[in-house]
Amino acid sequence: MVNSAVNEALSRETVWYEKFRYEDAERQFQEILAKGSTGPASCSVVAEIMKARDQIKSSLAAVEDLPSSGSAIPSNVTSRLQQLEQENKDLKKVTDDLRSLVLSLESRVKSLESSKPGAAVQAPKPSAPQPAPPAKAAAKPDDDDDDDVDLFGSDEEDEDAERIKQERVAAYAAKKSTKPALIAKSNIILDVKPWDDETDMAEMERRVREITSDGLLWGTSKLVPLAYGIKKLQISTVVEDDKVSVDWLTETIQEIEDLVQSVDIAAFNKI
Repeated sequence: MVNSAVNEALSRETVWYEKFRYEDAERQFQEILAKGSTGPASCSVVAEIMKARDQIKSSLAAVEDLPSSGSAIPSNVTSRLQQLEQENKDLKKVTDDLRSLVLSLESRVKSLESSKPGAAVQAPKPSAPQPAPPAKAAAKPDDDDDDDVDLFGSDEEDEDAERIKQERVAAYAAKKSTKPALIAKSNIILDVKPWDDETDMAEMERRVREITSDGLLWGTSKLVPLAYGIKKLQISTVVEDDKVSVDWLTETIQEIEDLVQSVDIAAFNKI
């Protein structure tokens, strides 16, 4: 392998170290030709010189055909080297990724094995039995204390408790009786409709407000247009539910037959 490398290096060498021999042989050949010698010795010398000359020329031509040592490396070789280098890098990256993945899986398996119940958990040692707390001794009356027991004390305590209870109930009833009772009231808006547009609406309102009763309080009123120039009387009132019936109130208003056609409840709200 070393010899082939040396031969390749020598084949690319362009320096001619034996040029002087070629020049001497060329000079002798020219002298022989100038003298015109035709003897056998001269012919053999001429033949040898011609043969050596041809060999030297062929050698020089072969050397000139070889590429010089400073010539560039072919592009296909360069691209192939770059491709191999890139494949080597990719392979190294894949190997590193696989190695890190294996290490992570190994650590995960170890953590899972350690987290299994009973894997690395030691059974708790049975604790030493704790001494039971001393039971309270039942209070047994001595025979000697029977004479000191008050047989009538419990009856007196019950009587005091009952008396206190009755006093509290009486106080609560008195407090409740002094508190004013809540009166249920309702706010009602009534629509009182006339017969036609010639009805005296002021007279209608006056007649309606003349209806009085305990627990009845009239409020504001207004005229609301209906159609064809006819207007209705919309009047509000507050009534106590226990004293005034809504049906009684509407029927009483409808008894004003010369002015009132009908009565409708527009709104009804508890107060």
